[in-house]
Order: sequence, then structure tokens, then C-alpha cells
Amino acid sequence: MSDPKPHEGYYHQNDAYAEFLAGWDPAFYGKYTRALRPAKPGGRALDVGCGVGQVVEALTRENVEAYGVDVSEPNIARARKFSERCQLYDGRRLPFPDGHFDSVGALNVLEHVDEPEAFLKELARVTAIGGRIVVSSPNFRRAIGFRDYHPRMRGLRNKWENWRRIREKRRQMAEDPGAVRFDRTPPIVKEPFEPDDDAIILTNAVEIEFFLRSLGCEIQAVHCTDRVVPAFIDWCLNATPLRYYMFSAFVVGRKAR
Repeated sequence: MSDPKPHEGYYHQNDAYAEFLAGWDPAFYGKYTRALRPAKPGGRALDVGCGVGQVVEALTRENVEAYGVDVSEPNIARARKFSERCQLYDGRRLPFPDGHFDSVGALNVLEHVDEPEAFLKELARVTAIGGRIVVSSPNFRRAIGFRDYHPRMRGLRNKWENWRRIREKRRQMAEDPGAVRFDRTPPIVKEPFEPDDDAIILTNAVEIEFFLRSLGCEIQAVHCTDRVVPAFIDWCLNATPLRYYMFSAFVVGRKAR
């Protein structure tokens, strides 16, 4: 197996990361788990960056043939207590054939990978035609919000810069789509371990949607809510294009070609 890429290698033997993920409240990944559930009974699903295996375990209990991969050895050691279908991978090529899964997803992974565009391409590659792709990440380009936990989100100056940058990205998508790339940011690594601070990709729903479309996906949902919230509140938050500028980036696509 190839060595993980430079930043992804940070997680390879990170026990603190595994400990952090083991403490996740099920409410945190409940919406993602529901979206990742294949449409057909007994379908096959893949959780990329599966952590310690909670989503794989939840789907397996629902009679889904669920698989997980992760670059972290401590994560996989814990995940395999739930399922033998969880395995270590190199962070680059998923160890599955083309079109192998009815649904594929990544929860809070895209912001940590060295080549996010190639990562999304791999998700699409292993998804069957008609299958679902679910990508959930923080919205580092948020221009509206509160409780901003990352420096790139805080303050009026950053919010204005984020608003402006998304407008620039939209123009680039229209005029020069082949040049579109996610913006990067230096990781903030500190003790105690806080995964969101060490993100290196400024993920946002505008670009996630753009790349999934370019990979042959029809977009089924774009939400700024990555957790289950009351239906009326969820509708209010996601009813307008302002959802691209708030909170999180939760995008669901269907592979059409």
C-alpha cells in the first residue's frame, strides 16, 4: 500500500483523532446516515472516511451491505469491531471497481484531503449509474451565521470576503469552468486535537455542487443543515439561495452518467 499523502498522513496513526470520533453523538451523523441509505432494500453503501464505524454500524443494522474506508489505522481498528467490511486505504484510489455501490458518501472528510477534486471523482467512479452521492462538509465560505468555530468564518471582514469569493467562483464557473479549484488554507494544528481547525480545503456547497454536476450527477438537494432539525426550520433555512452562504454544505447528487 502506498503511503498516505502529506496532510492525510497526519491522521494515519492519530489515536487522539480516533478518540474524538468515538465520542460523536449519533445526532451528528444521523442526517448523513439517512441520506446514505440506498434506495433499494439490501443495497450496497460506502462510507469514505468512515472514522470509527458508527455510520457503517447503523446502516448494517438496517440490513444495508455497508462498507467503510479510512486512512487512519486507529480508526479502522475500532471500526472493525463493528464490521469486517471496514478497511484501511491510501487516501487516493478507492479499493473497489467502477460502479460498485448504490450509494457513496463522505462526512466531514473533503476539507481534510490533499486533492479534493480527485477525491470527488473517486466517489463518482465507484457509484453505480442511478446511485446516490452524499458529501457533507463545513461551509468555510459562510457569510451568514454565528458560533463560527474557524478563523476563516469569523468577523465581518471574513464574511464579506467569503461572499465576494463565492461570487467570483460563480463567474469562473460560467466563464472558465476548467480552471475551478477549491481554495486551500494552512492547517491549524493544536493541542488538544480539534479536527475542524486542521482543515486544509475551504469547502462550500457552491463548489461541491459544481464538481458533482461536472462528474455527471443530478443534484437532488443542497442544504446548509447537516443535522436533523425540525421540518419547518429546515425548510426556512434551505428555501432560498442564502443556504449557500450559511452554516454547512450538505449536498446530495444522483449519478446520471
